[in-house]
Amino acid sequence: MRRLCDPADARRMLNPGPVAIVTTSWRGITNAAPIAWTAPLSINPPLVGIVVHPQRHTSEMIRFSDGFAINIPGPRLLKQTAFLGTQSGVNNNKLESSGLQLFNPMMIDAPLIEGCLAWIECTLSDVVRTGDHSLFVGNVVKVQADDEAYAQQWLLREREFSPLTFIGGTRYAVIGEPLDAVVEVDVNGGLVLETVEERERREEETAQEAEEAKLEGDEGLIQRKRAEAQEHRSVF
Repeated sequence: MRRLCDPADARRMLNPGPVAIVTTSWRGITNAAPIAWTAPLSINPPLVGIVVHPQRHTSEMIRFSDGFAINIPGPRLLKQTAFLGTQSGVNNNKLESSGLQLFNPMMIDAPLIEGCLAWIECTLSDVVRTGDHSLFVGNVVKVQADDEAYAQQWLLREREFSPLTFIGGTRYAVIGEPLDAVVEVDVNGGLVLETVEERERREEETAQEAEEAKLEGDEGLIQRKRAEAQEHRSVF
């Protein structure tokens, strides 16, 4: 279920560097393109940035329409995301060809994509040339999120509700297991690299692995761990 979020949530949605499908609309023409370079820029006012090459169709669409939407997909939209990145929107309705379903935005003209995990609607605040690309600064006006994916931070409870990141080429990854950093210092102010609880947990895991190795044999344990690692890396 989609729910409204505070505009400041936009920064947390972009913190892990997820892929963004940027949608635009101008004079009845819509376009969508996956963007890997996004960033939170300001909390108050809430500003976010996307980096686009000036010769891309998306760049023109944003300039003409003075707005854009950031749609953050999960692994269920992997193929559609990759497809949008391989097609030009100049003479092709990529959204229609991708089979993606759309719904109406709340504050801007650019459509939003069904099946994504979060949606950030922006009006254009500024354009800054940075080398061979342009930084489009968006003023966040509305933010929505799937409540199974996001609640003031990415929940990461289930793989299908975790955002995608772009590795390169045709490869993507899913943002995975959250880690809580417990920071302790000693009497001299130095970092304690392993707390008592962490050491006990490590020793327990080591003992468990030793017991499994004894029962399965070293070779069986190695093969099982390889199979688990391969399953974890698999996209589908």
